[in-house]
Amino acid sequence: MSFFNKQSGRTIKIVDTTLRDGEQTAGVVFANREKIMIAEMLSDLGVDQLEVGVPTMGGDELKAIKDICKRNLKSSIMAWNRAVISDVEKSVECGADAVAVSISVSDIHIQNKLRKSRGWVLESMANSVEFAKKNGLYVSVNGEDASRADIQFLKEFIEVAKQAGADRFRYCDTVGIMTPSKIYNNIKFLRETTGFEIEMHTHNDFGMATANAFSGVEAGANYVGVTVNGLGERAGNAAFEEIAMGLKHLYDYKTFMDMTKLKGVCEYVAEASRRTIPIWKPILGENMFTHESGIHADGALKDPHNYEAFDPSEVGLERKIVIGKHSGRAAILNKLSEYDLHVEADMASKILEEVRTTSVALKRNLLDKEIIQVYLDIVREDSINNKIIIGG
Repeated sequence: MSFFNKQSGRTIKIVDTTLRDGEQTAGVVFANREKIMIAEMLSDLGVDQLEVGVPTMGGDELKAIKDICKRNLKSSIMAWNRAVISDVEKSVECGADAVAVSISVSDIHIQNKLRKSRGWVLESMANSVEFAKKNGLYVSVNGEDASRADIQFLKEFIEVAKQAGADRFRYCDTVGIMTPSKIYNNIKFLRETTGFEIEMHTHNDFGMATANAFSGVEAGANYVGVTVNGLGERAGNAAFEEIAMGLKHLYDYKTFMDMTKLKGVCEYVAEASRRTIPIWKPILGENMFTHESGIHADGALKDPHNYEAFDPSEVGLERKIVIGKHSGRAAILNKLSEYDLHVEADMASKILEEVRTTSVALKRNLLDKEIIQVYLDIVREDSINNKIIIGG
């Protein structure tokens, strides 16, 4: 159980697909030992289910999935399959306890990619689901390109999946074209008319992945598919760290996850994927708790809640006040006090003026040693001027 809301009694479960959809990021390849390490870290964090790869690929992929399944992790281990019985057989061979059975549901895919009919889609899906259930597997039926599918066909698809024994439906916004309001209406309709469990699987082509996932949750979806750092096809998927912290702070869900471990997981995946975490990245980017502008720095120094949505220690980060062009006098006084240097307001104003000039010239924030040097230069200059005045 990842997230629980006492007031509503709802439980939201996290399905992490870093090792499947995340690795489908163009140019990303995880070594087998990295896949195992990531799976162990996510399981230790408390993720409900891990989608760890595609067994029918064979080779190293098949071996890695088997190795993960042998680890007896706390998380459920899911393998991804086409709606093809031979694919599901490979998942059974691996020892996974759950499978995703995926097939296109939009007419554009059915006609232009599969070159089949809606009836063929329903039959292929049902046969694969029935086979998986006979082998004792938990089954998520994935509607690829669900966001462009006819909503009445999606309803029929879900009803057939239920009859075949499926456990939930994965609503895939495969090309990331949904908006929160549209996805809310679609998920609400499907939940109310089928009563079936729904998982959100959203892509970020228009920067909507996290928002759309939350909108689906608001409409009744109880599962959310995520990837660490938002890895995934093209612009990526809903980011695990954004969904986790959003459920906790924006939707008031309690969690047994140790969020201080998020940083380590995200940094390891960034290293393994060779995709650096941008400094402006929500939740774990370096700039999340870094303040420069005078008003913000002053407010943060007085009370961090003025400009911070949550405490940085929750995710293993630290608050930073940096000095640069946009700094104010309060930040200067605070920085100097860290070195037991205490100056009057007039002196702080002189230092600030020089700091801003230097920052513009260097096109960056100043290092602590550079700030101290500015302070020493101004003290020296004032001392010389005082001697000239006294001597004069």
